[in-house]
Amino acid sequence: MKRGLIAATGVAAMLVTVAACGSGDDDEKTGADGFKGETLTVWAMDGSTPDGWTKDVKAAFEKKTGAKLKLEVQQWNGIQQKVTTALSESDPPDVIEIGNTQTPAYARTGGLAELTDLKESIGADWAESLNKSAVYDGKQYAAPWYAANRVVLYNKKIWAKAGIKDTPKTRSEFFQDLDAIKKKTDAEPIYLPGQNWYFFDGLTIGTGADLVKKEGDKWVSNLADAKVAKAMDIYKQYQSFSEAPKDKDEATPQQAEVFAKGKTGAFIGMGWEAATAIKANPKIEQDIGYFTIPGETADKPEGVFLGGSNLAVAAGSKKQELAKEFLKIALSDTHEGQLAKEGGVIPNKESLQSQLKGNAAAEAAAPAAAGGGTTPLIPEWAPVENAPNPIKTYMTAVLRGKSPAEAAKSVEDEMNKRLSQEQ
Repeated sequence: MKRGLIAATGVAAMLVTVAACGSGDDDEKTGADGFKGETLTVWAMDGSTPDGWTKDVKAAFEKKTGAKLKLEVQQWNGIQQKVTTALSESDPPDVIEIGNTQTPAYARTGGLAELTDLKESIGADWAESLNKSAVYDGKQYAAPWYAANRVVLYNKKIWAKAGIKDTPKTRSEFFQDLDAIKKKTDAEPIYLPGQNWYFFDGLTIGTGADLVKKEGDKWVSNLADAKVAKAMDIYKQYQSFSEAPKDKDEATPQQAEVFAKGKTGAFIGMGWEAATAIKANPKIEQDIGYFTIPGETADKPEGVFLGGSNLAVAAGSKKQELAKEFLKIALSDTHEGQLAKEGGVIPNKESLQSQLKGNAAAEAAAPAAAGGGTTPLIPEWAPVENAPNPIKTYMTAVLRGKSPAEAAKSVEDEMNKRLSQEQ
C-alpha cells in the first residue's frame, strides 16, 4: 500500500500545530543529552513523513540530544530486499520504517533490536490492534507508528436518488441500501470485483477466522474452516450487487476510476482513492462521501485489514540509545498526533484519533481500527500473496459456484507449498 496516498484531498493544507498532551511529551524538554557530534540515520518510506512533521521532529531531536538527524527517504520498489541486505551489514541505518506485516520476518532473522524497555516507558497505551504486528515470539521488536484501513466511499447523489437519507449502521442496513439503489436507480449499487483480497481479509478478521493453522511444526492452509466460509459468504452477498468481474481485483481496472464515471453507488477502498476518482473526473468531488464499513451490529464496525508501518532499531546499530531517543520523540503524543493530523493516518493511540477531526475519510476509518487486524503475522506468510495469490483464486471459485469447501480444497496444495518455502 502506498502510504503517501493515504491523506485525503486537502489534508496537507491543514494546520500542523498540535497541542502537546499526554505522557511522552516531557522527554522533549530536557535539553542536549550527551550525543553531540553523532549523526542518527533514519530510513523512512516515500510519503510517510509529511513536511511539517519532519521539520518539527528533526528540530526536537537535535535540540534534545545535540546530535544530527539524517532522514533518508526510500522508494517502495525493491524495499524488502534493500532492508534485508542493510540489516545484515555491519553499519546499517539506525532506525528503519518497516511494513507492519513484514516485521515478523525481519525479527526472526535477528536483524531487529528488542524494544521491550521502550514499550514499558512510552507504549503502555499503544493500541493493541496496531502493536500486535510489532511483537514476535512474545517480544517487542518494533514500535507501532501508524495504520490505515478501508472505508466505504459512496456517491451522495445516487444515494439521494434512491431515497436513502442516512448512512447504514449495520451490514443488513447496508444491503438494504444497496438493494434500494438497484431498484430505484440505474446505477450499479456497489463496484466490488471478485478478488478484493484485503477487504475479504477484513471480513475474516470480523468472523474471527484464521487463514492458517499449525500442524506439527508447519503452518498450513486453514481456508476450509467454517469461519473463513462465513466471511466468504458475506463477501458473496456484497458482490451480488456488483457487475464487476469475478476474476479481477480492485486495481484491474482501478476501482476509483470506475467510480469516477458517476454510475456507481459505492466502493470499498482506501480514503486516498477519492483523489484518484477526482483526478479522473473533477466534478465528482462534491458527490463523494465516506462511512465506516458497518458490521453485524451497530456497536461494532466490520473487521478491517490494517495496513501500516512500524519503526524499528537495527540490531547492528552502534547508536541504539540514540535511536531510542529518536523514537521517544517521534512517537510522543505531540508528534504522533501531528502525523495523524497532517497525514490523515490512524495514530498508534486511540486517544489521539481526535486529531483526525475534519478529515472525512480518516474519521470514517478510525472507528474500525480497534477491531482491525492483519494477515497472519508469521514470517512464512509473504509468499502466499505472490501472484497468482491462491486466496484470490479461492474467492473467484466460490463466486462462480463452488462451495467454500471445494474452493479451499482446490488451492490447499498451493497454499501449503508457499507456506513451506524457505525465507
